[in-house]
Amino acid sequence: MFRKPAKRQKTLDGFFQTNRQEQAEGGESGPEASSRDGHEGSSQQKEQGERGDSRPEANRDDYAGSQALPLFRKMPSTCVTMVNSLYEPGGVGSPSNPEKFQGQDYEQLKESLLSKGELFTDDAFPANLDSLGEIEGLTAEQLTEVEWHRPGELGNVDPSFVVDGASRFDFKQGDIGNCWLLSSFGSLTLRKSLMAQVVPLDQNFKDGYAGIFHFRFWRFGKWVDVVVDDLLPTRNMLPVSVSSRSGTEFWAPLLEKAYAKVCGSYGDMIAGNPSEAFMDFSGRVHMTYKLTEQPSDLWDVMTRATKAKTMMGCATYGQEKGKPGEEAGLVSGHIYAVTGVKQVLSKGAKVNLVRIWNPWGEKEWNGDWSDKSELWETVSSDVRDQCLKVRNDGEFWMTLEDYCVYYEDMAICCDSPNFLDDDAACQWKCSMKEGCWEAGKTAAGSDRTSEEFWKNPQFRIRVKAVEGESQGSKNILVSLMQKSDEEKRSKVKYHAIGFMIYEVPPEAPKGQLTASLMGDGSPLEVSTFYYKREIVELHSLQPGEYVIIPCTFKPEKTSSFILTIYSKAEAELE
Repeated sequence: MFRKPAKRQKTLDGFFQTNRQEQAEGGESGPEASSRDGHEGSSQQKEQGERGDSRPEANRDDYAGSQALPLFRKMPSTCVTMVNSLYEPGGVGSPSNPEKFQGQDYEQLKESLLSKGELFTDDAFPANLDSLGEIEGLTAEQLTEVEWHRPGELGNVDPSFVVDGASRFDFKQGDIGNCWLLSSFGSLTLRKSLMAQVVPLDQNFKDGYAGIFHFRFWRFGKWVDVVVDDLLPTRNMLPVSVSSRSGTEFWAPLLEKAYAKVCGSYGDMIAGNPSEAFMDFSGRVHMTYKLTEQPSDLWDVMTRATKAKTMMGCATYGQEKGKPGEEAGLVSGHIYAVTGVKQVLSKGAKVNLVRIWNPWGEKEWNGDWSDKSELWETVSSDVRDQCLKVRNDGEFWMTLEDYCVYYEDMAICCDSPNFLDDDAACQWKCSMKEGCWEAGKTAAGSDRTSEEFWKNPQFRIRVKAVEGESQGSKNILVSLMQKSDEEKRSKVKYHAIGFMIYEVPPEAPKGQLTASLMGDGSPLEVSTFYYKREIVELHSLQPGEYVIIPCTFKPEKTSSFILTIYSKAEAELE
């Protein structure tokens, strides 16, 4: 059953407020604590970055605050060459041959069910309170009222998987506080080829129906295939979580259930940031921008992103930030999808408009250029017919200026780092390596003045020159993602992680570098250390050999990680 907007808003605000307090008070944080990326930098996060005390003073402005990056002008290419990945082409974990999550084989299970004339019930994610988890706003008594039903049992319904293609208007958010995920669903529907990878569209409730469905996610370097049954949580025969707007189309509720299974429960999906979902849907490059800084060419980057078929999400301020925008129809501490941009001519002046979608499927902006704004009478009838859809579907237009006032940050996920550069012809090279920090062995922390520091994992990279590249241009993108062994997403405790980049001395032998060899040399680059699943930074490296040292801020912290390097030129990662 859906909550009224005011009640639902209170629930979401509670998540964000609690999470920020957890960060400020200290301790290693889970997904909720990094909700909305935490990229403005909590007091704790900034302290970690500034106490590293190894960053050259002249570069401190590059890392002391957000991870907002320079914006560029030309239309990007989507070309990336995978030099090293965690799977062979066509091998297990590749897009065409994903790993079987929890060992469940969709094809074998379905074949067995059809031969027996049975419907699938998933013992690995059973229809019970454990799979539902803790749902903010539902009392213990209300949770006991939850019943699990297949779509065909929900009233007089002839269910379908997808009708006339998947769209963001097919569904709306329910009682679960996972706007970060469902807004990403909306963005995913705009990427047709990627949507088909995540949501195999050859599934239905008619031919060969056996109550079993499957979906694919990118998880820590590899694709996994997740099997679910179609038993959905309901109260009074109404969906507890995401629901079909038409009442007959069920790809979104089933996709959500598959993601809940990966997270551990429906309750484990509560609170997050869109970049996390974007990565799990694509494994691609993502960046976060602070809108308070209002980069001069923000319009260019958003236009380029739209043309490149990226996924974009944005977040409003929490109530404690003082810019809630509630009187203008916006929801505080809420995640939306950016679904388009358009420059229009109004009264002889160019106006840059941003189209935004609320995963609630309702409650829209009521300011300038909203559905009922008189300003639509100032544009041509062709533009008005193309852009204006007066309906309560959660989608609306607003000016770029208002967007930067009422929204705090924006996440963009794209196929290639060309999105960040004006060199549209560049073919970026991608290398991905696994590693681990092991307490007592390779988890030496970030104190580079200690001899123990050099026991951290090390990765050598040789950077070659790029023809025609300007001095100081950003040519290396580094992503460091830590992997938790915790099965419940809400219980994950992320370490503060970061990395340092050193130039390798010409006389250095192959293998692990040592303190005696490196001496008191300062690193060329030091990332900010964040309590986050992943950090992403763009750097400029001259041709030469370097060593990248991923590390936790504090020593003796055990975790696996994935280091991904995108480089403009051929770069050998060892």
